[in-house]
Amino acid sequence: MNLFIIAMGLNPEVLILILVVVVLMFGGTKIPELMKGLGKGIKEFKDASKSDDEEPKKEAEKIERKNEHPAV
Repeated sequence: MNLFIIAMGLNPEVLILILVVVVLMFGGTKIPELMKGLGKGIKEFKDASKSDDEEPKKEAEKIERKNEHPAV
């Protein structure tokens, strides 16, 4: 992360300036609400990506069980 910030040319003074501008634009009371919404969005994204990973595994297990016990 620090390497990314350095590569982008964002030194500590610039980051502080950006933080001050954000506080002035949104106010101190609105920022926690924004961060809460951002956190929920990230959590939903992670949950969705997990379910996408698990779904093919469940289908494969279902097919294997079907092949082990063929219908008579």
